[in-house]
Amino acid sequence: MDTPASSGTSVRSEWSPPLPPATGFEHHIVETPGARMHVAVMGEGDPVLMLHGFPQHWWEWRAVGARIAAAGRRVICPDLRGSGWTEADEPGIARTSMLHDVVALLDVLGIPHVDVVSHDLGAVVAGQLAYEHPERVRGAVQFAVPPAFMRFSPRLLPAFRHMPPLLAHRDGGSLAWLFGPDYAAQPMTAEVLDGYLRVQRRTGFDAAVRALYRGMIIPEVMRLASGHYRRRRLHPPTLAVFGRRDGPFTEQTVRRICRGHERCADRFELAFIDGAAHFVIDDAPEEAAAVALEWFARNAAAPGFPE
Repeated sequence: MDTPASSGTSVRSEWSPPLPPATGFEHHIVETPGARMHVAVMGEGDPVLMLHGFPQHWWEWRAVGARIAAAGRRVICPDLRGSGWTEADEPGIARTSMLHDVVALLDVLGIPHVDVVSHDLGAVVAGQLAYEHPERVRGAVQFAVPPAFMRFSPRLLPAFRHMPPLLAHRDGGSLAWLFGPDYAAQPMTAEVLDGYLRVQRRTGFDAAVRALYRGMIIPEVMRLASGHYRRRRLHPPTLAVFGRRDGPFTEQTVRRICRGHERCADRFELAFIDGAAHFVIDDAPEEAAAVALEWFARNAAAPGFPE
């Protein structure tokens, strides 16, 4: 499926700060209610929506997106509200702000349903989309985040140690520490860190970090902890993928917290990638692309798959 042109889509020649380099991507501004979303796209064919993590943006998909596009798909990589080059009318971020943005984006682009690849923060938004609008999601692959129906375990507490400093994030404070050895198996170069963090120079970025955690992440974590999603059913076929070096998310722990998934999801599976940690997309882009393409191919061959 080709993404159609729309009166709500425009091309900008100047970007501030400059976009980091990524060969083959086209860049557009898509007008949605309350936001002007920067979207990077590449390829032709059935669409794949790619939702980035924090503190990242569309550029996270520079390698994985190129591989998926080369396999005959159209990749659509928006900057979520508060990230990258997307601009919102209001500074606040509520629990479902990004969900509404993503649904509006699909509507403007005329896309009825889409495969979804997500990581970290993007996986939270992708999960909301799958639960609230299952008809829009043909299949989902989420990286480094357990399904919303998971069982909480004390072993997961170290996975939340980054939250207090982000809730108290100070203006001008660098977020480079989030890309350190506790989260990335492969050291990130200065060029990669600059590609992700140059947007910190934008006015309002630091306030958006605090708004994200106070307005969206904490309320969503409370829903998870209360078992809200265990009382619902996840309909889109979903694959959760973890790096084997992802700290608290060992294979043993992940399988334990996802036990009994048959009662919560129509089709759910787990996969693990060697030599990768939380930033699995940067640690192992070839493997990440391969596992996503294989999952979508399996779904397309299944009976009842939407055309």
